[in-house]
Amino acid sequence: MSVRMSGAHAESVIKNIILEIVQESRVRGHVVSDTLVAFMVKAVVLDPRNGFNVDRALTKQDLQKLEELCLDKLTEQCSPSLDTIKMQVYFDMTYTSRREFLEEVHRAVETRLSAVSRGITDSRAKTPEEKAALYRKIVTYVQLRSGMGSPTDHRAVQEAEDALLCVFPQTELGAFVVLLKREKEQQLRELTMIVTGIRLLSRAGEQADLRELMPALLNKVLPVAGSGVENELSAAQTLAWKYTALQERPTGRGDVPAAVLLKRALYNVRQHEAFLKMLLADARLSAKHVETLRTELSSQMKLLKETVQSQTTVPSTKAFPLFKSLSTLWSGLQDEAELLNILGDIARNLRPFVASQAEIFPEAYLDGLLEASEVKTDDQRMAETSGERIDPAEMETQEWLLPETTVGSDELPLQYDGVCGSTLVSRDGLLLPGNPHIGVLKHEEKLYVFSSKEAALKFASSPGDFIAAVAEKAKLFPELIQLLRLHQQFSELQPGESFLAKSVTKCESGTQTDVHPVETNVARSYDWNEWELRRKAIKLADLRTKLTRSVQTDLSHARRENASQTWLPKDAACQSKRDGGSNVPKPQVYVAGLRGQRDGRVVKTNLTRPAEEK
Repeated sequence: MSVRMSGAHAESVIKNIILEIVQESRVRGHVVSDTLVAFMVKAVVLDPRNGFNVDRALTKQDLQKLEELCLDKLTEQCSPSLDTIKMQVYFDMTYTSRREFLEEVHRAVETRLSAVSRGITDSRAKTPEEKAALYRKIVTYVQLRSGMGSPTDHRAVQEAEDALLCVFPQTELGAFVVLLKREKEQQLRELTMIVTGIRLLSRAGEQADLRELMPALLNKVLPVAGSGVENELSAAQTLAWKYTALQERPTGRGDVPAAVLLKRALYNVRQHEAFLKMLLADARLSAKHVETLRTELSSQMKLLKETVQSQTTVPSTKAFPLFKSLSTLWSGLQDEAELLNILGDIARNLRPFVASQAEIFPEAYLDGLLEASEVKTDDQRMAETSGERIDPAEMETQEWLLPETTVGSDELPLQYDGVCGSTLVSRDGLLLPGNPHIGVLKHEEKLYVFSSKEAALKFASSPGDFIAAVAEKAKLFPELIQLLRLHQQFSELQPGESFLAKSVTKCESGTQTDVHPVETNVARSYDWNEWELRRKAIKLADLRTKLTRSVQTDLSHARRENASQTWLPKDAACQSKRDGGSNVPKPQVYVAGLRGQRDGRVVKTNLTRPAEEK
């Protein structure tokens, strides 16, 4: 009997298998997630040792065998390989970008405040008792959103109420109640920012050290977040170097099981190291943001003090923006504190996933196996091979990127997460970091680094074979798929196994219906009286400044009698008048001797031209 694995039916079958494995694992006392089971199903099918052929239909016996193999691997005791896969699944489901972490923090705050906010925006307080209760709710909301003390701390609540009274007395509740819900929420946020700024200014006057004003959570997690992750990273790296030194030694046939365990332990601590590096980079970036926000908060506090102290009365248009700026910086510090706390929690939750290798290879036993072997650090290996350089002339068929000719050679997107693929294949799964200073091979738009010049030349001679060999090695050790970032290579599955790449994901969700989804308010502009409507229409028309006109239509012309009279044209004539006239000379008379002589004789001269000359 065979089962066709195509289309929706194949997806349904594999979902049923995952569900059965999850239930059976719980019966055996192991709680596993659907995502972990889906990954394990894919790993079991890809492992050539299990004998599954995904190009043909799976029989009922194949499905039973698949389920049993998955259950055996999921219920293994003290298995570094299973711990590594669990660690990868946990990290993928928990870790995200800085922006998404902060968005999740903001969503959590809004969810926590939703009940208080709804109680305020839905209130229609009218009596003095109801208004007093509403004002207390606003104080609680401001206290919770600002994060400056607990709502159960009487001193902090009184401080918040005193600051709120300065900008929002209880007499303003009447105007607040009639606002729309959206406007109420906006005013609540603005009041919170202003009150937070006032409280920060008040506390700054009491505290000599500005660091004492920082959020309590930030003062708690900042000293230990970076250093704690850094210490764990140092311990993980030390273990990785020891396991690497043990794997570099030649082993006999009797040591094969121990060699496999050593490889799985090495993969476990290397994965732990990779995750801790990511967390440490985020923690250091967050610490830089904290220092920047502290500096800005200090300068903004200084500016606000100078503004308040230099004037007896400060206008709200000038003071409120400064208070809001203080509140924004305070909120930024709270976000960084929450982010550092999340990163610290993730780092702590990774510890149980490295317990198996520590139990199999205790530190004392590991040191005994090393004996006099030299344990090299990654930096020492880099320093030893930095003198080796690839000469592109030695292999002109391949493209090489050298550090002296490549900008940003230390930040290139390297394949296998910077691990030497040549050493991984030739040394039976040994993980050694590649050195970009030797030379980076560019093959099919992908970049590869190597632990030595010899390994680089060997890989470059037949890159396709080495890439396929790395994939085969990952099928035997499925934890390498995540560790070496081979997701893209293994996502290109054959049509018959495409359903294996899909995992069943679940999430908790909920919906809530508002009591009053539509705001009920009184429209003051509404009138039912037709005479009042007529009065408003006349007022809007403003007929005093308009010209009255009348128009008849086909429907209205028959309502009254109309008469018109036409006068026939009559014979008439008109005569145009002709003007006639003559021009006369313009008189021109000059008088001489009017000035300059007291007793002089005045001479009158007539210069008018005769009319005959015209």
